[in-house]
Amino acid sequence: MRRNKHYVNRFNKQEKITRFTVKESTLLFDFLHSSMPEKSRNAIKELLVNKQVRINDTVQTHFQFELNPGDLVAITNIKAAREITLKGLKIVYEDLDVIVAYKDHGLLSVSTNKENQKTAYRILSNYLKQADPKNQLFVVHRLDREASGLMLFAKSQEVKEFLLGDKNRTVLDRRYYVAVEGQVEKDHGSVHSWLKENKAFHVYTSPTPNGGQEAITNYVVLNRGKQFTLLEVKLDTGVKNQIRVQLQEIGNSVVGDKKYGATMNPIGRMALHAYLLTFKHPRTKEVMQFDTPIPPEFNKLINL
Repeated sequence: MRRNKHYVNRFNKQEKITRFTVKESTLLFDFLHSSMPEKSRNAIKELLVNKQVRINDTVQTHFQFELNPGDLVAITNIKAAREITLKGLKIVYEDLDVIVAYKDHGLLSVSTNKENQKTAYRILSNYLKQADPKNQLFVVHRLDREASGLMLFAKSQEVKEFLLGDKNRTVLDRRYYVAVEGQVEKDHGSVHSWLKENKAFHVYTSPTPNGGQEAITNYVVLNRGKQFTLLEVKLDTGVKNQIRVQLQEIGNSVVGDKKYGATMNPIGRMALHAYLLTFKHPRTKEVMQFDTPIPPEFNKLINL
């Protein structure tokens, strides 16, 4: 997964950076030992192993790295990020304000009337509360149970509202890999309609507002097979079941999505994967982008 430089900060620890400017040529370990005499040799080695030392904004772990006059050395108090794997989830980024997690297919995003424990929200909430019972978690984006991919969570109501606020334009891009049944005739296109949900929790589409939510789904054909088409889908809106309903609307249901018209399930799951997420960080205003590779079983569909 591609991601920005970051530090997993489960305990909401404020990052502190100590900076030095190199005056003369020397080796990194010798420089750190002389610049921080209060630290033992083992403590300095741990800084390097934990990727807490940056030279000119690049992480450096080799103790014999050669420094030159003018080099900028920065030491952070927070250990470098490691992907943390939970059951059905993988944390790929975490800081004081947000969590980006990868959800496996088959895991609910949030609780339902039948299940409130085995969900992405509950698993991550328990993870945070192990560090501090006062920690909170809020869902910014949901994924269907049988979909996989990246989800965004906020650590406060204020951050959630900021990320979801239209005026802020903070979520800049969300894209999906989707395999659909049949041949999509156009190489690219856009579906614009209004979606409503009935009492049976089935979302249906209307060409006019009619009290529904406006939904716009854009797609590009990546590959075509005899029975299936592989798409990249980009959302302009975020309505429940939007991709599934609007692709059914053009006659190409998502593979494995029986609820919305699919007749085949050759890979044992719904072929919907949230692969790219780009957003403006609520605190730093830095543009952050994360992506994941296409599930290999999606490519296999093209050869069937």
